[in-house]
Amino acid sequence: MKDKLLYMMLLMALMLTCCNGSQQGQRYAWPLGTSSPENTVTHLFAEKFAEEVLRLSDGSMRIQVYPNSVIGGDRELLESCKDGDIPFVVQNTAPQVTFMSDIAVFDMPVLFDSIEAVRQTVDNPLFLSRIKAVYQRGGYELLGYADQGFRVMTSNQCVISLADFKGQKIRTMENPYHLMFWKALGASPTPMTFSEVYIGLQQGTIDAQENPYEVIVSNKLYEQQDYVVETNHLPHLISLIVSEQFMKKLTEEQRQIIRQAADVAKVFARQQSDERIASRIETIRQSGTEIIHLDEKTKTEMRKLSQPLYDRISSKVAPELIDSYLSLNVEH
Repeated sequence: MKDKLLYMMLLMALMLTCCNGSQQGQRYAWPLGTSSPENTVTHLFAEKFAEEVLRLSDGSMRIQVYPNSVIGGDRELLESCKDGDIPFVVQNTAPQVTFMSDIAVFDMPVLFDSIEAVRQTVDNPLFLSRIKAVYQRGGYELLGYADQGFRVMTSNQCVISLADFKGQKIRTMENPYHLMFWKALGASPTPMTFSEVYIGLQQGTIDAQENPYEVIVSNKLYEQQDYVVETNHLPHLISLIVSEQFMKKLTEEQRQIIRQAADVAKVFARQQSDERIASRIETIRQSGTEIIHLDEKTKTEMRKLSQPLYDRISSKVAPELIDSYLSLNVEH
């Protein structure tokens, strides 16, 4: 930990002092931190954003991407971004709930039938204005959401009906809403450090886990599982945020370049996600692991069992944010 803090202090010492005008070049690159490895949509999103900022500014604005938690894990990155020390962060929304309780709106399970519906919702001007206000109160500016599709379940037990969830020891993140969801289905959720998941599946400590397809394949989790169950219970959204304190020091031209670059990078990352999911599904099928698509009856039952969770989240999140998140969903 001391080494990481020392590294961050040295990095901050080398960071540029914010440009005073659009014609003044940078002496150093602005850091962008992620906790994800290079071969992920998160990293591609970050790199495309940095590339577009460089292009749109004719080389006068530079961003350096630091993946793999090199300059901090999710929590450290959020704290440093709020303070303006690390201007840009790309990360999943789950760690942000601790800092901004309204982000729990994304923990409402089994709401969407397609990732396109999710994208239309988070891009909807009304919802976007409201969720941006949440980030602004937290000290950030939201530049946009990409995604890695939905989170799905992998298991050594065949799941085709609600009864099949019962008793399964499934690894989850340490998120109270996620735990509540799996308990509602009758499963036995077990928070576990991600680095222990493969061995846990191998040794039978857990029966199942849930993650986006990209994580399942890149970490070879499917090797230890007989089935992938398309529960599609939560979208795996990836946010690009910038320190509000940092943005205030830029010129209006620089701010517009950053926002325009983010829009381009978001579209690119979503395209990459779709292509990579299709590729990952093919990899899983070729391995012999079966992919199960749940029927509408089972999905409806999952939604009914999730009602107490919807109520719990609704009590913690601004009502207008909930309303705008659900407005494009005909089921709710």
